Order: sequence, then C-alpha cells, then structure tokens
Amino acid sequence: MAQAHPIDRNVYFVPHSSKWPFFGSIALFVTMIGFASWLNEIAWGRPVFFVGVALVIAVLFMWFGDVIRESVAGNYNNQVDVSFRMGMIWFIFSEVMFFAAFFGALFYTRAFALPWISGEGDGAATHAILWESFSSGWPNNGPAGIGGPFHTIPAWGLPLINTLILLTSGSTVTAAHHALKSGHRKSLLFWLGLTVVLGCTFLFLQASEYAEAYKELNLTLGSGIYGSTFFMLTGFHGLHVTLGTIMLAIIWLRCAKGHFDRDHHFAFEAVAWYWHFVDVVWLGLFLFVYVL
Repeated sequence: MAQAHPIDRNVYFVPHSSKWPFFGSIALFVTMIGFASWLNEIAWGRPVFFVGVALVIAVLFMWFGDVIRESVAGNYNNQVDVSFRMGMIWFIFSEVMFFAAFFGALFYTRAFALPWISGEGDGAATHAILWESFSSGWPNNGPAGIGGPFHTIPAWGLPLINTLILLTSGSTVTAAHHALKSGHRKSLLFWLGLTVVLGCTFLFLQASEYAEAYKELNLTLGSGIYGSTFFMLTGFHGLHVTLGTIMLAIIWLRCAKGHFDRDHHFAFEAVAWYWHFVDVVWLGLFLFVYVL
C-alpha cells in the first residue's frame, strides 16, 4: 500500500491522549536504575536492567507503530514534516554532544590528568605525595594498576575491517536513497538490505573483538582509565549501530510494503541521517581510540 500524500492544509495534526511518553519515561527510569545497580554489583540490578530494556522496546514498538499508521493514513502535512526534520536534527545534535563528552574525557585524561599525576606541571605535589613511582604513558590502567596488565587491540586488524564495513554501508544506504528517489524499488530493496547485512556483520565482528579482549588480552571495563574509556566509547557506538541496524531493517520492511514514494519518505531519510552519523563517530573512534 503506497503512502497517502500529506494533506496540504493549515491544521497541524496532534495525536490525542498519547500514553506512550508516560510509559516511555517509566521504562527508561527502570532501565537506568537497573543499569546503575548492576554496575554497583547489586544482585537485582541485572534482571531489573533487562526488564527495563524490554519495556523500552515494547514502548518504542507500539509508539512508532502509531506514528506509521498516522503517516500511511495521510495525517501528516508539510508542517508536520518540517517538525519531524527539526526533531531529528536536534536528536542527532544531542547524540553528537553525548559522544563529545566521552571524547572529551579521553582527551582530558591523556593530555592533562596522566601528565599531572606523573609529576608534570601543577601535578607535581600529587606525584610527590601520592604516586611517586607512577610514570605516565598511554594506554594506562592508572597509578594503582587497576585490573592488572593488559594488551590493546591492534588497529589494523578487526577495527580496520569494521571501518571498511561501515564506510561501505554508508555508500549502500546512499545508493538505496537514490534508488528510492528514482522509483527503482528492486534496487532500493537490494541496497538497503545489503546495508542491514553490513550492519549485522559489524556487530558480529565487534562482539568477537570484545570476546578476544576479555579472554586473551585481559582488557576489560575494569582495566583502569583506558579500559573504561575504550569500552564506554566503543560500547555506546555499538549500541547505536544496533539501533541503526534495527531501524534500517524496519525501513526495509516498510519499503517492501510500499509505504514510501520518491517525494514522501522522511522516515527513510531520518534513518539514513542517523546511519551516516554512526559512520562519522566510528571514524573518530578508529583514529583516536585505536590508531593514536
């Protein structure tokens, strides 16, 4: 069924009595309480976290289901389309700031914190009193050697392969977009499906990398400042790739059902924007976390 064209009218569509923001807030609260408790090794933290994740997934499934039904019914006019675009732009901006905070922590640690506690500049007193024998260097697990010795993951192995995979996926989703705008539905489904496969391949290789890091290299989340920044940056990026892959798969199903045409397909564009954002973040990760 093709998507109905937006009605060109001045009335702005507002859904009535939507319960999903309320339930979504509860689901996020449960998730974060469980996650924080899990990190602090509280027994009930882990099951509560997964219950919260299940609630978030259920809320998103039903909430976006309502949005899709409203879109297919033709309830969205050009004003609503502009609102969606602005909302997606601000959402991606918030994600940029999210990763900027972790990149900032990485930069601060390497450029300031480690030199200070090894005796340079204003950290001389700290070095003399607390960590006299500490010598800075990167990667580092801190003055106390938290987590024990470890080895880093070489940049030119799986990380390089994953970089090539994500760069290729950015090209395939762009090819799918051009196919959609040209009305070539078979090409659209092929290139979009290939993007989903590449996203799944990236996640499989990253899971393999994590398994090697924990079992063979003793590189864990508890391996001092390096381990924490490494897994926080790559882990949250992996989470974003997971969400992006799921969204691409849903868009593929919607394309197969004929929900979009060459003029009205913002849902496709929004997911493509998100995927390109994920690509750019990974390039920064590959350079600053693996190479440098």
